Amino acid sequence: MYNAFFGITDNPFNLSPDPAFLYRSAQHEEALANLIYGVQSRKGFIVLTGEVGTGKTTMLECLREYLEAQYIEFAFLFNSRINPQQFFEMIAYDLDLRCERTSKTEVLFALNNLLIQQANEGRTTVLIVDEAHNLDWEVLEEIRLLGNLENRKGKLLQIVLAGQPEFDRKLDAPNLRQLKQRIVLRYNLKPFSIEETAEYIDSRLAKVGLTEQAVFPDDLIKEIHIRSRGIPRVINGICDNLLLTAFAMESKVCTQKMLDEVADDMRLEWPGRRLRPMRSIYEDSFEAPSLRDRGD
Repeated sequence: MYNAFFGITDNPFNLSPDPAFLYRSAQHEEALANLIYGVQSRKGFIVLTGEVGTGKTTMLECLREYLEAQYIEFAFLFNSRINPQQFFEMIAYDLDLRCERTSKTEVLFALNNLLIQQANEGRTTVLIVDEAHNLDWEVLEEIRLLGNLENRKGKLLQIVLAGQPEFDRKLDAPNLRQLKQRIVLRYNLKPFSIEETAEYIDSRLAKVGLTEQAVFPDDLIKEIHIRSRGIPRVINGICDNLLLTAFAMESKVCTQKMLDEVADDMRLEWPGRRLRPMRSIYEDSFEAPSLRDRGD
């Protein structure tokens, strides 16, 4: 909507994960390097955690691109609210296993054959699960058992689990102790620093043709960082709404007043600022009578 007005080629702050827009901060480079190293060295279980919107899914998309470029077989499960049968069906579908996909026994038999064949060719296979904090206990147990498959050179199936911080707390449960002990690589994505927030905004604008941006002044970027708490997804939401507001007002520069309005519309909370509860329409229309107004 506002692309022509600002002279840009695409929406720079789309909320959908897109590796083409990946801002490679030091921690994102390190996270991706850890994921790739874990797969290459056949470490078995790899866990990636981070708050909502910190870029976990984008990291997994980058890993997917790497696996495709290396012709590595992988299954990518993005829907984690599944039961064990659905779990095996999704693996069979993604790996194109030729078997009765509704039969756990047949899926396991076909999967084992694939893993052995890949290992004999010096290759590995990867299972990626996003939103792992939503996984059922039973599914997590099935995942643990899949991690038992190995030969003398290492694990036959590399398993990458990505989720919110509560996934770490879930793994502390006594019945998941064995799974937790098998995790050999962990990485936690943190929110951006103020410098990273500024670089992130500049890099996304540069990728759509705005190399010397003056749309977001430095003092405004500091406020965007505070109100977004350094979370990329929230930064995207704020900046997208700011550009839309500036376009509607025919302004080439976003202002503090615009940011205040956007923050209110998005009902954002940040350190030092909490939302007031929304008043009920009944509170706005009626006042409760005082004791003096009441009859006996």
